[in-house]
Amino acid sequence: MATHEVTNQVPPLSGHDVAADPALLTWVDNDDLHDLGRLAGRADLQELGRLANTYPPVLHTHDRYGNRIDEVEFHPAWHDLMQIAVTSGLHAYVDGAHLERAARFYVWSQVEAGHGCPISMTYAAVPALRVEPELADVYEPLLTSRQYDFGLEAPLTKRGLIAGMSMTEKQGGSDVRANTTVAKPVQDGYLLTGHKWFTSAPMSDVFLTLAQAPGGLTCFLVPRVLPDGTRNRFFLQRLKDKLGNKSNASAEIEYDEAFAWRVGEEGRGVRTIIEMVNTTRLDCVLGTAAGMRAGLRQAAHHAAHRKAFGKYLIDQPAMRNVLADLAVESEAATTTAMWLAQHRPRLGLAITKYWVCKRGPVHAAEALECLGGNGYIEDSGMPRLFRESPLMSIWEGSGNVAALDVLRAMKKEPDSVQEFLATVSGVDPRIDKALNELGVALSDVDESQARRVVEKMALILQGALLVRHGHPAVADAFLASRLGGDWGVAFGTLPKSTDFSAIIDRAIPKI
Repeated sequence: MATHEVTNQVPPLSGHDVAADPALLTWVDNDDLHDLGRLAGRADLQELGRLANTYPPVLHTHDRYGNRIDEVEFHPAWHDLMQIAVTSGLHAYVDGAHLERAARFYVWSQVEAGHGCPISMTYAAVPALRVEPELADVYEPLLTSRQYDFGLEAPLTKRGLIAGMSMTEKQGGSDVRANTTVAKPVQDGYLLTGHKWFTSAPMSDVFLTLAQAPGGLTCFLVPRVLPDGTRNRFFLQRLKDKLGNKSNASAEIEYDEAFAWRVGEEGRGVRTIIEMVNTTRLDCVLGTAAGMRAGLRQAAHHAAHRKAFGKYLIDQPAMRNVLADLAVESEAATTTAMWLAQHRPRLGLAITKYWVCKRGPVHAAEALECLGGNGYIEDSGMPRLFRESPLMSIWEGSGNVAALDVLRAMKKEPDSVQEFLATVSGVDPRIDKALNELGVALSDVDESQARRVVEKMALILQGALLVRHGHPAVADAFLASRLGGDWGVAFGTLPKSTDFSAIIDRAIPKI
């Protein structure tokens, strides 16, 4: 008698089109997107994501002879992922094409999230660099080139460039005005000296960074290799041992009179680099929405193929409520992310960065639990998804920073509040009721209540966008639960009136 016959196990989720996502296809639906979606669904490309995280980057500060080289070695899978991302234009800031780029970024991020960091920063560097037209004229064509050219060489000798960001320091974190890195003017540029606590993707070709110039905190462009081919004085001290995002290198670095070009006026560094920050915040929302969709897909696929107590899980009423609730959250995030990519509203972005990214870890944990003990095992891929999920809420301003940014935006740009109200008012009575309850808080918010107010604004915005652009069953379930109060605390507490079949059918991957 066989003692180890395998039964009732779920087949691998591969061979599908990741772009076959109804909430996404409402916004973008073309051959290029589906070609990328089919790539993302291939088993061999999903394996690249596993390998890049199983074998994380390694720092080599010196060569065998004792010379400093300050290089990071990546597994070949990392370069394969980057190659596809770059040739697909996910890094390329092209005016008028932000929505289509967002859709592709969303799809490809579901294969592996870590390499999305340098891709996102390269995309975001261009609008900041345009503050200095002479630099933009030279570097923008290379930052938007669809050729991946890895290695430390003089930037202008390469076929394409990747950009990084180096802002925070150990004494300040998000309080970048507390930075102590000094920029000394010299002929043709500046020399930077100081320590940076988090430098994303340290093998990038150029970096936007902040330093204290004579005129105050200023933005600079720092090349890893100087125009004459020699290494800039940019030294890697160590790589961060992170909770997740293992495939991507994050480093502490020292500038020891590193050469840099000024970007924007002295003393206006935050205002200059905020263009990059806002653009990467959009990618934080996209990345979180992508993670939600990936988790939902795995949960729905598992439930459709696994039996328990005489039924497939997907036919069990309690599981159907959980899956539908996860789907509602996912579609709300995707719909809002695509709307932001198309319209790019300052206030809407700040609101959504706070809330959607906050929901990522909760969603990932519940999706993992749908697989039971199997979801807790690394082979399932769900632990990697879970470890990745908190990052988007921390990157580019953690929860309090994001919520307080909403308050500042409302005070400095009162027209943005009117724009928000115009977007959400009159869409549904439940939304109007929530707006009335929000009341005067929009004009005068105590900082201790910032999260509470921003959360309500985010739910109102998501609800309105689902009514305008989403499936009626999804929109109704969202409004009844998130704004109507017919909801518990955990996922799986949607009201009995929910159209579970209509919602779940949209979540099951078609293989």
